[in-house]
Amino acid sequence: MTSRVEPATRHYDEKLQKILKTAAKIFADKGFHKTSVRDISRATRMSLAGLYYYFRTKEELLYLIQERCFVTLLQRWEQATTAETDVRTRIRVFAENHLSFFLHNMHEMKVMAHEDESLTGEFNEKILVLKRRYVKVIMDLIAELRERRGAKGIDLRVATFSLFGMMNWIYTWYQPKRDLPLPQLTEQMLRIYFFGLLQGGAVEAPWLDATVSASAKETFSLWENHR
Repeated sequence: MTSRVEPATRHYDEKLQKILKTAAKIFADKGFHKTSVRDISRATRMSLAGLYYYFRTKEELLYLIQERCFVTLLQRWEQATTAETDVRTRIRVFAENHLSFFLHNMHEMKVMAHEDESLTGEFNEKILVLKRRYVKVIMDLIAELRERRGAKGIDLRVATFSLFGMMNWIYTWYQPKRDLPLPQLTEQMLRIYFFGLLQGGAVEAPWLDATVSASAKETFSLWENHR
């Protein structure tokens, strides 16, 4: 019985991934509100009835994209870090994971940034739970570092969202053939974040050294590699 069900389930998942990947690209190009389900139907070469088998509304489609992004980010973070690691190193790993994910999934990144307020009702509430869980990860790390280093005057919200502000808008300027590869990009951003523009290049910080991590070496597509 199981062998009969698994291929059908796998086919369903692959079809849904194709729909989500295509929808993310169209939402990124046209915007969520200017995109119709018929646009997605043409791009996927699926009928409207076929599409509605996988989702009920266009808003649910946007929710599924954002949910997959946050769940994947959290899973990859949990796999990449341990509590025993130095807190500064854990912050670097968090930044590497975040930047690696978005550098390889630019359309999804743009959708998450531009359509942050497009979800309503239950969809919005569910995404807020995931978003707060993700933000809490880095906020807790910064709080731990603040306590250990005695930086009492630093506001956690300012510190947390300043870091996200540096990372979340790279899709507006980053060019892979022109700009730094992921390990050096992460190092440069964190040097500026922790030490400032004037001192960042002069401070010795081994925990910031660029590393060739698994996230740097792989070409990570949200849809192709998700299981």
